[in-house]
Amino acid sequence: MNIMLACCAGMSTSLVVSKMEEAARAQGKSDYKIWAVEQGEIEAELGNFDVLLLGPQVRHIMRKVNKIVDGKAPVAVIDPVSYGRCDGAAVLKQAEELAAGK
Repeated sequence: MNIMLACCAGMSTSLVVSKMEEAARAQGKSDYKIWAVEQGEIEAELGNFDVLLLGPQVRHIMRKVNKIVDGKAPVAVIDPVSYGRCDGAAVLKQAEELAAGK
């Protein structure tokens, strides 16, 4: 699964990405690709991700992002508590549930 995170500059999500990668490895999910981008790069990444998670600080762009993605992949805002705690396992679970349509 390809999971992309987006935030203001792609920096604040990089720690969450590291924790998600650790959680994926611990769960034997070595085929997962997880990365972060700056919000302006979302359109250029279309087709490269299966799930798009937005950092809580950019939740205000959700409507715009949904128009850009146009149903090609599920989009959600990362749970703020999981994000704040850098809980990679919880954010990974959120991405998996989103991909599964839950």
